[in-house]
Amino acid sequence: METKALCETHLPARTPIARGKVRDIYDLGDQLVIVATDRISAFDWVNPVGIPDKGKILTQMSLFWFEQTADIVPNHLISADLKDFPEDFQADADQFERRSMLVHKCAIFPIECVVRGYMAGSGWKEYQKHGTICRIPLPAGLVEASKLPEPIFTPSTKATEGHDLNISPDEAADIIGQEWAGKLAETALKLYKRAHDVAATRGILLCDTKFEFGDFHGSLMLADEVLTPDSSRFWPANEYAPGRAQASYDKQFVRDYLETTDWDKNSPQPPLPTDVVARTREKYVEAYQKLTGRTDF
Repeated sequence: METKALCETHLPARTPIARGKVRDIYDLGDQLVIVATDRISAFDWVNPVGIPDKGKILTQMSLFWFEQTADIVPNHLISADLKDFPEDFQADADQFERRSMLVHKCAIFPIECVVRGYMAGSGWKEYQKHGTICRIPLPAGLVEASKLPEPIFTPSTKATEGHDLNISPDEAADIIGQEWAGKLAETALKLYKRAHDVAATRGILLCDTKFEFGDFHGSLMLADEVLTPDSSRFWPANEYAPGRAQASYDKQFVRDYLETTDWDKNSPQPPLPTDVVARTREKYVEAYQKLTGRTDF
């Protein structure tokens, strides 16, 4: 394990145009450099302690899935080889190696493209009240973690603060137009089904996931990270049992720890203890190795 997490990147002559919950983004004109740091967020707050290697794992997993899905939709990746980056990135390889992508700049659509194959999270909460997810009617009698009859496209807004809000496919069409909304829904469902089938051969169930798409000179482009534990719920297939919450490959250890503290969820989080950091890292490593079949990251 790295002795120290990389929680923020720095270059003498560049300032990121954005520092998100996880990513630092550098603008190169018609291209971007997207760097996955080791920051980790929970309950919409970034913890002051990072998870060593997390950014490398997220980047390498996204690269794996870009390869697996390139025949479905073009993606924004130009290169993940630091030799193709500007010289100042190359000169500081300790910060950028294996956690950075040089990508095309595209106009990102202002909706989250969520696909659900199982009953979980906010979808489960809505279903209990209304028998729907994003106002899409579903059969009666489903329980928590039930497999849905078919995967469904359940978009959401992109909140600048707080949680994204689930919306119906019709509301998504009102935001971005019917033609684009139809393309996004169709493509997101194809991507989900491909990833679900690949993951299933590796003993993992893909419960749900969210995709980012952009308009690249009039064509649809897959962007950002894809099918990582930060954007997806992955469940170990051998432990799957409908009717309860499932074990998962994600940051649940972080959430569970924070729930045991007196943190009010409205102020900076307390630093994660060493054991929570280690166990969370193990989950990311396990997900990466099982899904990709690779051990290096």
